[in-house]
Amino acid sequence: MSAKAVKQQNSKQHFSEQFEDEEVLLVFRKHPIVMRKGLLLAAAALLVGPLYTLALTYIDSANPPSVEFFFVSFLLSLLLSAVLIFPWWVRWYFSVYIMTNQRFIQQTRSLLQVNVVDIGLEQIQMINYQIAGLEQTMLRFGTIVVQTYVGDLVIHEVHHPARIQQKMVHFLRQLGIHPTQRPGTDDETKVIES
Repeated sequence: MSAKAVKQQNSKQHFSEQFEDEEVLLVFRKHPIVMRKGLLLAAAALLVGPLYTLALTYIDSANPPSVEFFFVSFLLSLLLSAVLIFPWWVRWYFSVYIMTNQRFIQQTRSLLQVNVVDIGLEQIQMINYQIAGLEQTMLRFGTIVVQTYVGDLVIHEVHHPARIQQKMVHFLRQLGIHPTQRPGTDDETKVIES
């Protein structure tokens, strides 16, 4: 592959707010566990058709519903299930966290709402993670806290938080950004003489 082709591939735009000179380093989402309530609703909806068919069979055992009726009711249950899970899936799939060579961006979207948090990398002081409890340990998700000069950005239910935190810290170090630096200061230590 030629150098020009590699440059064009690296300069590909990954998201709509990306600057021309900005390179995407890391993209991650929350753990699919965030859809658990939607999955429970969808699972309950899947039972509606078969349970309705069973109830009709119990009420009138001499004239039970046909096999076609069972399959139609099951397909309608499947459609209801898909409609119920869809908003939860949209919220999970379209909520992404992007680290570029210039900034960290949190985009959370749902059917009727869009939120974007944009933090310059030089504002990041520390990146920590926490895995608490049996559920988080077993399913490998937890919380990442990005501490900045203006406040903390807390990201709950991140899949593999230790791995994500390690990658983020690695990229910050590669870019020459360290937690001990302060914005507006040189890398050299200033000595004050008395």
